[in-house]
Amino acid sequence: MHSDFPNKLEGFSVPNGIEENVLAVLKRFVGWLDEFGGTSWDHQSFFAGPIGSRAKSLYYRHELLGTAAVAPMVLCDAFLPSARRLFHRPTRFPIADAHYAMGFWYLYRAVGDPEYLEKAAAYLDVLKDTRCPGFEEYCWGYPFDWVTRNGTISRQTPLITTTPYAYEAFLLGYELCGREEWHQVLASTARHAFADIKEFKLSDDSATCSYTPFDGGGVINAAAYRAFLLTSASKLLAEGSYLEAGQRNLNFVLDAQNPNGSWYYAVDGVRDFVDHFHTCFVMKALAKIHRLTGHERCLAALTRGVEYYVTHLFDADGLPKPFSRAPRLTTYKRELYDCAECINLCLLLKDRFPQLEQTLATVVGSIMSGWVKSDGSFRSRQLLVGWDNVPMHRWAQSQMFRSLAFFVSTARSAAAVRHSGSRASAERLPIAPAVHTG
Repeated sequence: MHSDFPNKLEGFSVPNGIEENVLAVLKRFVGWLDEFGGTSWDHQSFFAGPIGSRAKSLYYRHELLGTAAVAPMVLCDAFLPSARRLFHRPTRFPIADAHYAMGFWYLYRAVGDPEYLEKAAAYLDVLKDTRCPGFEEYCWGYPFDWVTRNGTISRQTPLITTTPYAYEAFLLGYELCGREEWHQVLASTARHAFADIKEFKLSDDSATCSYTPFDGGGVINAAAYRAFLLTSASKLLAEGSYLEAGQRNLNFVLDAQNPNGSWYYAVDGVRDFVDHFHTCFVMKALAKIHRLTGHERCLAALTRGVEYYVTHLFDADGLPKPFSRAPRLTTYKRELYDCAECINLCLLLKDRFPQLEQTLATVVGSIMSGWVKSDGSFRSRQLLVGWDNVPMHRWAQSQMFRSLAFFVSTARSAAAVRHSGSRASAERLPIAPAVHTG
């Protein structure tokens, strides 16, 4: 089994009062979520409908004509975010449901309220219902047609960047409740990641993987996600072939790190941007794999990665900035998604990289002071002028909820350890056995 808690809980501390403030914000958010419901507009709403998808497809085929076609949507995104409602309908996203489930598991571990246990289990029921149809094994994707540079990925196509979050949500639930049906879902999800997601060998010990069951390889965070899922499943299910496949993907990710410590989005020579949350995706996978296996190259890569991360992906105020190397003009200053993934990564790594402790405090403090709306939800983006206040479950209400719940759960476990002087007291809280997720 494997825990996402920092290895040295007794060394985890937070500024006075912030834990209770975060818990209060989370409770208000739960009230908002109950009233708001499970569907929302999305970051991709401008391009998910027929008008936007055709414009985006044209952009990838004919940049000059396409720029004119997508300009109205880009301008709305930058200056009139509420215009999303003109382009697509509110939608339910499995990746958001998985984050909400994990957030409620963490809240239950922190405060022991059975209501949170019930809410988390309800989200897992939804995930079981919203798996991709037409596939034998459990897997999840997007509920809209996603136009990309390499073509359109049809709705309900499994994504290796979505499926691992559902896997982690079921894993936390299984460890807390021990339901055999959730273990069966985990086993099925692992079979999908192993067999349906294609592997492309680069050498005897290195391989990239497909983003879906139908495309080629080369996307770095996709390989990182698969490497973690298969490594975790190899421990959970005692399946050696999963560990071997995960190791090949891991070696690809490690080999793809740039000399300066960064990772491009892909190794195709085209998508060579470096952004905040994709960098977090890669490093959190490495952090969890290192906790599972003690892999020395993971720690070495993380050391270089953290140095790049803190130097190039934060602004003068110590807050996450979207890109260090941008692929295009950026029409916003800060992103809720970046902040959520930053909090998550800092919690996973701060025991080994103490410089992240101040980063964590700065970002959590910023969220508390400037991003919480009066209705209990979070702002979505800080634009060049004003804010995008459209609540979007996938972008990134659910990710922030989960990260802040992880923050409170970790803080309370650390306080229990300090109070007792041993880890035994933490085990008396409603906390799952050690499991590396996050």
